[in-house]
Amino acid sequence: MSSEDNLLPLIIEPDQLAARLDEPSLLVIDVPLRAESHGEGHVPGAIFLDHRLLMNGEGEVPNEVPSVEALSRLFSSLGLTRDTHVVAYDDEGGGWAGRLLWTLELIGHTRYSYLNGGIHAWREAGQPVSTETHPPRPSDYEAEILHPEVAIDRLELQERLGEKGFAVWDARSRAEYDGEKGSNRRLGHMPGAVNMEWTEAMDREHGLRIRDYAELITELEALGLTPDMEVVTHCQSHHRSGFTWLVGKALGFDRIRGYAGSWKEWGNRDDTPIEP
Repeated sequence: MSSEDNLLPLIIEPDQLAARLDEPSLLVIDVPLRAESHGEGHVPGAIFLDHRLLMNGEGEVPNEVPSVEALSRLFSSLGLTRDTHVVAYDDEGGGWAGRLLWTLELIGHTRYSYLNGGIHAWREAGQPVSTETHPPRPSDYEAEILHPEVAIDRLELQERLGEKGFAVWDARSRAEYDGEKGSNRRLGHMPGAVNMEWTEAMDREHGLRIRDYAELITELEALGLTPDMEVVTHCQSHHRSGFTWLVGKALGFDRIRGYAGSWKEWGNRDDTPIEP
């Protein structure tokens, strides 16, 4: 895409993607919640990614970021190169696609876009779908954590809770936030965290696209989250908050960060502060 690369925005619409599908430097990745979704119909030429590969998959916090060796294997298997522009989408309104793009940001691969609304918006727009498997062309990609600031670990988060200009966006359901639901040893939320469930940022009447930006900014400001702040977003496993991280980025929250450990880590410890 070279000089035209900057013409592809962070959030793209189906017609914008359809017009550029034949560009060789474009890598369209389908990372659905339901693996069957890909076989039922995907963007022509899109390759399938098992979302489980975006997480470490073992240990006490299996939703942590994979090792750089695992990320190198993953992105090499997908055919990523330094010149590739990734377009990610899924079948659920942006959770796993957001986690993928957050991971790309973490390793410094900033040429990426999100297909607004994913396969739902693509179908709604009348764009063609394919059921043919499109195998990737493997590359030799060496991943490095070049943008560590896009992530935050438990220790830093715990240390900075309550700091002026620092806020936590809890993307879980209200019941989880209120401590009425959950499978962790301890339920509730982080002190001072604000709650907007991830699906509240989706337009259900418009193919699960991101809702009107001005409305979202107004609602987030009412909760105490403004674009000039450093905002950490989390859920149970940094899946739902993959989407809220992406939404924050689209809205101009330049210092939005993801907590990969999320409540899976926070709620299963005895030394983390929790409000019911």
